[in-house]
Amino acid sequence: MTVTDSNLPHGRDSLIEDLRWRGLIQDSTGLDELRDLLDGGSATFYVGFDPTAPSLHVGHLMQVTTARRLQLAGHRPLLLVGGATGQIGDPKESAERTLNPPEVVAGWVQRIRDQLAPFVSYTGENAAQLVNNLDWTGEMSVVEFLRDVGKHFPVNKMLAREVVKARLETGISFTEFSYQLLQANDFFELHRRHGCQLQYGGSDQWGNITAGVDYVRRRGAGPVQAFTTPLVTRSDGTKFGKTEGGAVWLDPEMTSPYAFYQFWVNADDRDVTRYLRYFSFRSREELEALEKEAAERPAARAAQRALAEELTTLVHGEREMAQAVAASQALFGRGSLEELTPETLRAALTEAGLVHLDELPDVAGLLKESGLVPSMKEARRVIAEGGAYVNNTRVTEVDAVVAPEDLLHGRYLVLRRGKRSFAGVELRG
Repeated sequence: MTVTDSNLPHGRDSLIEDLRWRGLIQDSTGLDELRDLLDGGSATFYVGFDPTAPSLHVGHLMQVTTARRLQLAGHRPLLLVGGATGQIGDPKESAERTLNPPEVVAGWVQRIRDQLAPFVSYTGENAAQLVNNLDWTGEMSVVEFLRDVGKHFPVNKMLAREVVKARLETGISFTEFSYQLLQANDFFELHRRHGCQLQYGGSDQWGNITAGVDYVRRRGAGPVQAFTTPLVTRSDGTKFGKTEGGAVWLDPEMTSPYAFYQFWVNADDRDVTRYLRYFSFRSREELEALEKEAAERPAARAAQRALAEELTTLVHGEREMAQAVAASQALFGRGSLEELTPETLRAALTEAGLVHLDELPDVAGLLKESGLVPSMKEARRVIAEGGAYVNNTRVTEVDAVVAPEDLLHGRYLVLRRGKRSFAGVELRG
């Protein structure tokens, strides 16, 4: 990654304006102070990720793409993976978090570190650095923590946090109650050790973040600044980053690159222009052109495809993005199924609905077994009317069968009914 002024849409001095235009600043310690810091030379900033699962998910993309954006503008990222805070957990509104064993958290720390690698550069004058808060928190005794950190936190302010107030009636453990102290101490330690001047995070972290700003000041250090990004939502009220199959992960073993691509391609028209501003690295002029095209020709889904291609390339690489695009086209008869890798083909068919069979019935039976039709009678009718396809080849004989050599990669079949309904078959064995 080459960091130059040309990476910014309107030049170096417009970073704050660009962040605001994209809707990336919700709360801050002061826009004037942020402008002085970010437009006045290279600043060191940090953003944190707690290892509460084996992988980051698309809900984390706001933070990792913002880190990339700031580094491209000439600032130095500290990417904190919470080996300590990940063992505690920030309070949830409903119940205590599940505490994971330290060895499990340690494994997740390494996986998340690896997933952050594509987003930033670890070389150059403003090289990113990965840090782990277990390095300084793990060394502290209970007495040191209470004496050096705890004495700076008024309990009445900690109780005023909305998430804490919501839990007072049902109960909150001291473990979760102390999370704010740990996160605040992270800011102080990163300021002391690395000269960190800025922290940002999601808007739900504003209480923790401002506690850190205040703690740094109380320790006689600083000044330091902070801002939050908005929580990403969907216009229909459903949770961003969730599908029927669960969360959309960055780990390709947990969410395939094809499924990742499809998540963005299927973004609602009401959401896609906002997502482009949040996540894309295209210039303002390019984004405004896409927004105009999306408004005038929504059926073309140009904005969704642009977003899906850019983010899939960023997270999974050019080759996986190309395979995801090829699979999207091939499944609907606009490309070659034979050119898809077994991994991409299986991922695509799994998303569509993949049935596993020990032996292959005739085509009518395949249509029924795959769920594309409710009965054999309906299957034969669809075939007779020319609406059935096997591997994108139309089948017109109601008693047609599939030959072994028709199996893709020796085990898969792509079935399609009409133009848009398709399913997959995998032959066991």
